[in-house]
Amino acid sequence: MASSLVTPPRPDRPARPNLAFRRLRGQRSPAEFAALVRRAAREIGERVSCDARYVGRVEAGEIRCPNYAYERVFLHMFPGRTLTDLGFAPRSSVRGRGARAPEDAPDSHPAFRERTTGDVPDAGETRGAYEPYDTQDPYDTHHNDEESDVLRRAFMTGGGATVAAASLGPLGLTLDASAADRPVRRAGTGEASALEEAVRRIRLLDDRHGADGLYRRAATPLRAAYALLDAGAVRQATADRLHSGAGELAISVGWLAHDSGRFDDARSHYAEALATARMTGDQALEAHAFCNTAFLARDAGRPREAVRAAQAAQRVAGPLGSARLMSLLALREAGGWAGLADRTGCAQALARAHALYERDPSDADPEWMSFYGEAELEGLEAQCWSTLGDWPRAARHARRAARLQDPHFTRNIALYTAELADDLARGGRPDEAAAAGMRVLDLLDQVQSSRIRTMLAGTARVLLPHRRASGVSEFLERHASAPRKA
Repeated sequence: MASSLVTPPRPDRPARPNLAFRRLRGQRSPAEFAALVRRAAREIGERVSCDARYVGRVEAGEIRCPNYAYERVFLHMFPGRTLTDLGFAPRSSVRGRGARAPEDAPDSHPAFRERTTGDVPDAGETRGAYEPYDTQDPYDTHHNDEESDVLRRAFMTGGGATVAAASLGPLGLTLDASAADRPVRRAGTGEASALEEAVRRIRLLDDRHGADGLYRRAATPLRAAYALLDAGAVRQATADRLHSGAGELAISVGWLAHDSGRFDDARSHYAEALATARMTGDQALEAHAFCNTAFLARDAGRPREAVRAAQAAQRVAGPLGSARLMSLLALREAGGWAGLADRTGCAQALARAHALYERDPSDADPEWMSFYGEAELEGLEAQCWSTLGDWPRAARHARRAARLQDPHFTRNIALYTAELADDLARGGRPDEAAAAGMRVLDLLDQVQSSRIRTMLAGTARVLLPHRRASGVSEFLERHASAPRKA
């Protein structure tokens, strides 16, 4: 990070805490809020070096007025508010002269914007950054000391640890906003149990209904989970449960983002879970985070990253003793090889996945793998062959997946059937594809998944030239009239 240029506080003007800014941060940790600031900056073409330390300095009142780059970012994040609304002092009181109108600010002119992304710092400002973000290799399984130090401060020893009241609501943990600035007792077994229950409920609702309607609601218990980590725990065993639960919740929320097409959000949540796992040496959580990262990379068109993440997961998961977990991780690797058009690598990984699956389930199998049965194995293999362009083989596995799936997993039945429809359409069997597509449409009243809707839209495009085939016109008309995601 770029070093901060700080003017020593004036004795006649002691720093006052910026309580308005602190309230806007809410239940996010300083590190989480800093990540949101950097993301907002990228949205408007700015580059700012915002980290947990900068957020802490703002809240402590050390930064009385931000530079113009930060000003633009904050006003973008909180539209309709002024700097004063955000708790900052008027620029004129910091500069000692009249504040310039926005159009007179030096970096508001195109020529200046092309030259730099930050300003010469005023008194009490932090300079903008010129460094890139997200440059660390997430597949290096050794600890990064700087990253770990930042995360420890952000999650475990944040100044004045506070946490909102946690209770079981529709999704488990809910927040009481009025308690945001009120110190509470350290977390105990009740809070740890509530966190674990929140994870179970989110997974159950996703199995039945898909991700689209859950993602934004699930962000609230996730913020509460990290607030619990900020507050600390009475016993080390409880602290371990809280870290594991928060990491699993981050993965669950990441999956909801993933399945609803918010890939950048998903990547961020999975990275958060991975960092939490590494801080505590939780190999099971680390393997889970890598597993989902591999799946996301495949869907996001980064197959080589998918292979590397899946292989990293297998290295971490090996000592855990779960053959079923290793089977799933082999399937994640197979998906990456398929994306690289490496048929041999894909087939070898699939063979390992089947051989490992044939071993009996064990007590070492993670709780989150309840979805992984023969139907999921068949469905993931279907996706591999589909990626490789072997449509008949993909259709056979997709049909078997839909037939084997437990009725409880409504979302997966819709997913496998959508995969089947697409494979049949691309394999030259439009009438059967249309029939499968109609079955998916029947399920969309219960399932909200952008992934499934996107797959079905692709199938409809493939079937357009086959309108005269039996059932195709009816499917296309019904698909076109189906309500779209709001």
